[in-house]
Amino acid sequence: MLNREIYTLLQKRLGQFDSVALLGPRQVGKTTLARQIAELAGAGAKYLDLERPSDRRLLDDADAYFTAHAKELIVLDEIQRAPEIFRVLRGQIDERRRMGGAGGKFLILGSASMDLLRQSSESLAGRISYLELGPLNIREVANTGGAQAPLDRLWLQGGFPPSFVREDSDASLQWRRDFIQTYLERDLPQFGFKVDSEQIDRFWRMLANDQGELFTAERYARSLGVSGHTVTRYLDMLEKLLLVRVLRPWSANSGKRLVKSPRPFIRDSGLLHALLDLRQIDDVRRHSVVGKSWEGFVIENLVGAALGRAKPYFYRSSGGAEADLVLEFAPGKCWAIEIKLSSAPTVDRGFHNAADDIGAERRILIYKGNESFPMRGGIEAMPLASAMDEVGAAIGS
Repeated sequence: MLNREIYTLLQKRLGQFDSVALLGPRQVGKTTLARQIAELAGAGAKYLDLERPSDRRLLDDADAYFTAHAKELIVLDEIQRAPEIFRVLRGQIDERRRMGGAGGKFLILGSASMDLLRQSSESLAGRISYLELGPLNIREVANTGGAQAPLDRLWLQGGFPPSFVREDSDASLQWRRDFIQTYLERDLPQFGFKVDSEQIDRFWRMLANDQGELFTAERYARSLGVSGHTVTRYLDMLEKLLLVRVLRPWSANSGKRLVKSPRPFIRDSGLLHALLDLRQIDDVRRHSVVGKSWEGFVIENLVGAALGRAKPYFYRSSGGAEADLVLEFAPGKCWAIEIKLSSAPTVDRGFHNAADDIGAERRILIYKGNESFPMRGGIEAMPLASAMDEVGAAIGS
């Protein structure tokens, strides 16, 4: 069992809110986490998987079912399969409030943000809290065994638990290939996307080859033979499915001429490597995408460590000022972060200029090493896990 860092926060939110929505792509571990929570409640919990016809039939009269179990924790897994239930939840939550704290809670699991966010924002405003569960991070796997170092294994195979736990890298790669194929052939239609799966496959692989590069819809449109609007819709779809992170430029009144195009990253490094057919860590190191693969891996770990309490951006001006990642904890409070794969990293003037432009409180260099040390210009060099600890301290976790 791999312990997830968000577990304690999830318990806390359930104590504070009438309902909690736990979002994340399929196979990321939401169900395992929810079952742990439900087991603690024992007989005081009901778990319903809405992909199972037998469980969905229990909610033919959802209002009556929830009333019959008004004092229990009810876990609703894959809620996007039955979005009509949100209309019932509002009244049920209000009724449980009237029970003076004796009512149970709702834990809602969803494999994508779009329907869940839209439906709940219409029906459960003020009654729901959101958490996102991402793939495993480096701190969660630090003590795992195996022939390969946990950091390299996590970077190569990604953080989806069924992929990471496979000691055989070929078996892990096959799992990720099957995962991609399942999304293309089954999940996209289930989520209501009417798209050509072959086109999305090509687009997804093009994004992988362009990992972290500035996004120009027209270039993709020419290659795919579709409109720029269609390409933008494809990107939006993968972002809403929590498979791609679209890192947007920081632009808070700097007075500089700034790059305006976003930078898309395949969020899980294991999926990135599967899309590029990179089988071993040496294949990754030899590939032209290696630097951007490491950058995306670091960004996902840091953003996950922020638990939604810091907004991620990048910074790039026409004058050459550039920061790989800007974490904004509050207006006027941000960190400039440079990401290097080298074990003996250097920083150019462009990063210092970027940090000056945004008024960064801290200048951090994350590299693939084991020691933290100061560098000239106020830069703090540190390993990824240490940087995650610093982010956690900044948000008070």
